[in-house]
Amino acid sequence: MDADFIRDLFAPFRPVTVRRLFGGAGIFVDGLMFGLVFDGAIFLKVDDASIPDFEREGSKPFTYALRKRGGDASRQVMSYWRLPERLYDDPDELAVWARRAFAIAERKAAAPRARPKAAKKKARPTKSSAGRRRYRA
Repeated sequence: MDADFIRDLFAPFRPVTVRRLFGGAGIFVDGLMFGLVFDGAIFLKVDDASIPDFEREGSKPFTYALRKRGGDASRQVMSYWRLPERLYDDPDELAVWARRAFAIAERKAAAPRARPKAAKKKARPTKSSAGRRRYRA
């Protein structure tokens, strides 16, 4: 799927930028990725509220293989679902779905990120004035 086709497809929504990444491509508006292209299919950003609409259309989430150290592979699911086939022929309805995917991407970008928990500090030995070791956390 070439970038010109994608730009034409999303033109009723807004002008989009297509950038290659990880063997596929990202679909961006104002520097924010709301869709991706992989293996000839377009996927849009989703949240818990929009997933049922994709399920009703028979769409599936974007997944990729995650290789583990033991050699076993598992599937990683991302928050992008395949664009329903009927939308390729319905530019006005595609614009509605794209608008919603972009709004989801905006909310995700604006949401505060969870901070990782700080690691516990190990007790370190210190020397007292008498030369004995004491421990403090």
